Amino acid sequence: MINRLTISGCLAAAVLAISGAANAGGDAANGKKLSEEKLCGTCHAADGNSTIAMNPILAGQYESYLLRALSDYKSGARNNAIMAGQVVSLTDQDMRDLAAYFSSQESSLSVLNR
Repeated sequence: MINRLTISGCLAAAVLAISGAANAGGDAANGKKLSEEKLCGTCHAADGNSTIAMNPILAGQYESYLLRALSDYKSGARNNAIMAGQVVSLTDQDMRDLAAYFSSQESSLSVLNR
């Protein structure tokens, strides 16, 4: 008979394994390099804190959100001609790296909320 402690332990281990896998793979240092090469800063600023109202602030966003947005632009699930052109040559790893970089930056919005 399996007791509740064993079940709880197994569930906790599974959650940790899944959450670790979801966060694995993004290299923020490479993401910074890619953001410079791909000219992301032209619209979003070098650190992701765009001062142009129509361009989203990327800094401090959840890594999973940024990765999903990039993937959706690439697949066409999100429709934006500028972003579609920007992501066309990105690999899955490139997108993970960019998401890791911008999510690691402090958002200018968080400074305002202190």
